[in-house]
Parts: sequence; C-alpha cells; structure tokens
Amino acid sequence: MRIRAVGAVLLMVLWAGSAGAQGFTDSDAGILRWLDKLTGETADIELVLGQEAVSGRLSIRLDACRYPADNPASDAQAHLTIRDAGVEAPVFEGWMVASSPALSALDHPRYDVWVLRCAYPEAAAPADPATSEGAGE
Repeated sequence: MRIRAVGAVLLMVLWAGSAGAQGFTDSDAGILRWLDKLTGETADIELVLGQEAVSGRLSIRLDACRYPADNPASDAQAHLTIRDAGVEAPVFEGWMVASSPALSALDHPRYDVWVLRCAYPEAAAPADPATSEGAGE
C-alpha cells in the first residue's frame, strides 16, 4: 500500500511539472546590456543570430534567442559566446536567462553582460499602456 501512495505522489509531481511547462518561440535577434565595471560605461547591444559585437575587450556573439510563446516580454533566454581579447578560450559560452542573470553569468573581473530580451514580431509584442489607455473611450 505504501508503494502505491509513493507512486501516486510521484505521478502527481511529474504531471504538475509537465502541465506548467511552456513552449518557446525562437527569435532571430536579441538585446543585451554590457557594463564596464571599471568606468561605469554601459551599452545596449542588439544582435541578430550569428552576429558579433565588440565592446571593450569583449567580443559577444548571439548564437540563439528564444522567448515564451504565451508571454514574449517575460523570460527571454539567449545562448551567447563571449571572448576576451587577452584569452584564447571563450570566457563564457552558454545560456543566459533574462529574469535570472545570476543563474548563468559571465564571470569576468571587469565586464558584465546580461540578456534584456529577444526581438519578437509586432503581433506578439505586449500592449503599450500609454497607447491603450484611451483606446476604450
């Protein structure tokens, strides 16, 4: 009897996890933010897939960008390859999550890079509160 109870609980946990899963949509571009911790300089960088930008000593390439299909403005995820001019191997290669930048972060003494959002079609864009306020009048 105890085995059945444990099995039932396990089944409910697995079902709940899959029910909460959401689909992602691939994007062809992403927006990142770059920070030079020494000078305080920041810049927003928009990259298309495969494009590389140079900021300071870093070379940043966007390999992929995706966002939740049901809420494009929420939780973008981008796969980045970041190289430092003075280092042969990439200093970062992997996924960054916009809502949790510390989850998978660039570990660099001078620079910081994080994902802001993916580019998404106008139809998927969230409504702008400034333009939708007067729409019902």
